[in-house]
Amino acid sequence: MISRNLWFIFNHIEAAESSLADQPNELDPSREEVSHLVEKLNLAKEAQQESLFEQAIELVESGEIALLLESLPIGARLERWHQVAQDEQLDVLVAMRGEARGAILRTLPESTLAALLDRVDAESLVELADDLPGAIVDDAVSRMTAKQRDWYEQANQYGDDEVGRYLNHEMVLVPSGARAGDALRVLLRSRYPFSDQAYLVDAEGLYRGTISLKQLAGLPSSQTLKEVELLELAPLQAVTSLVNATEAVEHSDLNALPVVDIDGRLLGRISLQLALELTREKYESRLMATVGLDEETDLFSPVWQSSKRRALWLGINLLTALLASWVIGRFETTLAQVVSLAVLMPIVASMGGIAGSQTLTLVVRGLAMGQLTRGNLRALLSKEMGVGALNGIVWSVIIGAVASLWFGDLAIGLVMATAIVINIVVAALAGVVIPVVLDRRDIDPALSGSVVLTTVTDVVGFLTFLGLGTLVLIP
Repeated sequence: MISRNLWFIFNHIEAAESSLADQPNELDPSREEVSHLVEKLNLAKEAQQESLFEQAIELVESGEIALLLESLPIGARLERWHQVAQDEQLDVLVAMRGEARGAILRTLPESTLAALLDRVDAESLVELADDLPGAIVDDAVSRMTAKQRDWYEQANQYGDDEVGRYLNHEMVLVPSGARAGDALRVLLRSRYPFSDQAYLVDAEGLYRGTISLKQLAGLPSSQTLKEVELLELAPLQAVTSLVNATEAVEHSDLNALPVVDIDGRLLGRISLQLALELTREKYESRLMATVGLDEETDLFSPVWQSSKRRALWLGINLLTALLASWVIGRFETTLAQVVSLAVLMPIVASMGGIAGSQTLTLVVRGLAMGQLTRGNLRALLSKEMGVGALNGIVWSVIIGAVASLWFGDLAIGLVMATAIVINIVVAALAGVVIPVVLDRRDIDPALSGSVVLTTVTDVVGFLTFLGLGTLVLIP
């Protein structure tokens, strides 16, 4: 049987882990504390910001440093980036969103990028590759160890929606014919996170089963694992979709699940932590996609870049609004005196509605992630007003010209263009203010923000358009 000394070690390890889990860690601040750091950082003057950031990065992990950087307007973000320790920069970049990370990477010379990626691991390079020049990626791959290079090439065989692309390779492997005592010692010495299981493989690397730490602790040290009844655990296929893979981990009651290729060869594992991250990104992507944005969108992306991205969605919305106007136009005889206003009226409200929804969705995400506080609210409001003004001017010219040609009246086009500019700018303002006010009153802006926003854009749109129409078009 297992020795009393080994039982003593195992029990004390378990007790120590339980004790640590119950006590707050000063170097692992809560989300509320990180949000407070974000607020202090954004409220500080430039001279104080450097000192505050220096203090903050001493207290938080790479993921929180990434959040701090993402919460800053791009100019301040680039300044603070140079304060991040070189040995931590790679982890911070991996933790950042693609667009925010790209804003930093584009400023770094090739020599700095090469040094940053020296001996980069496969998982990190998979995350960063899309934001790097091809030559830099090739150079980083050439300097990897043979094992890391194999893992990187393996990951690239799978699509963005397949679990094989995102595997974790920090796992405990033991030969399928090993003794229980040897396997237990390997497992107890492991420093990998979520390692309360060992995966059994044969000489060819084929997956042969999973055994838990508790199982091993109860076995005679001399017993071979081939004689043990292993966990009833079917491995995931590498081509499994991320949605199905994350659900499988969630419902498995385990910290991780093994992943194999089509031949049954063990490739890696998907941990509970990774599954939670992928699930969060999936739902966030769906939320952003409802208004034509992307999960990787930077809260403080440049006005021109944000305008260009959102302009397409506004154009699509214009087509649906024109269809509604055409339907209303079928009632021309009934609305003879105000037919032009009745036909064009839905466009004003609809354009304001979609512009406001884009801003509102971005702000709701910023609030949910702790990126948006009183300190950076003014900067974001200024940026969004700029986006609204630019898109308002562009689309007002297009829509005003269409209206003038449609009805053969330049005055109608001018009324339409003016109303569009006003409503889109007001929508941008409302898209920032409404979720912030609702959040401070403990009302979920994700659930009720769009309802309030639609009311504002409709009322302002109709009032502006019909008011101007009355003044200009009615004798």
